[in-house]
Amino acid sequence: HGIDPMIEGKVFEAPAIAALPGVRHGFFTREGGVSSGLYASLNVGFGSDDDATDVRENRRRVAAHLGATFAGAPLADVATNYQVHGATARIIDRPDPDGQRPKADALVTATPGLAIGALTADCTPVLFADAEARVVAAAHAGWRGAVTGILEATIEAMESLGARRSRISAAIGPTISQAAYEVGPEFEAQFVAQSSDNARYFTTPAGRDRSHFDLPGFCRDRLAGLGLAAAEDLAICTYADESLFFSYRRGTHRNQPDYGRQISAIVLT
Repeated sequence: HGIDPMIEGKVFEAPAIAALPGVRHGFFTREGGVSSGLYASLNVGFGSDDDATDVRENRRRVAAHLGATFAGAPLADVATNYQVHGATARIIDRPDPDGQRPKADALVTATPGLAIGALTADCTPVLFADAEARVVAAAHAGWRGAVTGILEATIEAMESLGARRSRISAAIGPTISQAAYEVGPEFEAQFVAQSSDNARYFTTPAGRDRSHFDLPGFCRDRLAGLGLAAAEDLAICTYADESLFFSYRRGTHRNQPDYGRQISAIVLT
């Protein structure tokens, strides 16, 4: 797909979704926007302390890049949730009223031209599409959402609109890698209590005393168990590449007061 001239930065695509007819998507980076300072440059998070006018323009650029339209006019924004690290998937068929972003962690739609997205700054974004049923979804899977079933809830919501899991392609976008995701013993105990099998997602690097958690691997295996047509992982780390991605954890390690958010978005054409 040609890059919208407004988004001059890099936008990643997943081959399994890019190959589908009638669907456009992008795992956007922090490049190509108008924000400055800590938020340079394509920060799409209204939850940050960035200038709201800049955030609005950045989100408009994302919608334009995807060719998003509703009722015959270009969309000024991508629909997103007020994310709460839970397992609620929300179905929409029209843009949210300005400023209203209900609490949920996944969005599902069968409405052409309505771009939907998930905001992340280390958590795992997952995009889904059933090209035949014409249903798409965008999920935000932090560890809490992943373990309580956000990915499963997203698939169920898609099925309620006519999708079939045997036709759904899913892709994991840029997220924090195991190498950068150090966790405490209570965190690990919580996962292992749910299933002893979950111990395999934790390793302690040589010379370190704390475990590192494989969030994308955990999400990948959850997806693999759902009987989907395809489940890809772009295997790109948000923490490792400061030039391309915002990272909550990297900001925390540097005692920065705030951080930007990138977006992973999808639309039916």
